[in-house]
Amino acid sequence: MEFGILIFVVLAWLIGLGLTILGLVFWIWMLIDCLKYEPSEGNDKVIWVLVIVLLNWVGALVYYIVRRPERIKQMGQ
Repeated sequence: MEFGILIFVVLAWLIGLGLTILGLVFWIWMLIDCLKYEPSEGNDKVIWVLVIVLLNWVGALVYYIVRRPERIKQMGQ
């Protein structure tokens, strides 16, 4: 019985670690995307960088869903 619990804890820890690494990679990708391709007109770039940095992966997800497709449509990047 104790061995089964140990296996469960190890698997849960590995899944959590994997999700954390994926979230970090996604966050860095969106931050670089914003810094590199977002136009510097007005305060849009600064605001999106702050959203991504302060809200971490949630901010990166918001940027990915809301702003990135719009920017790609407008600028092709």
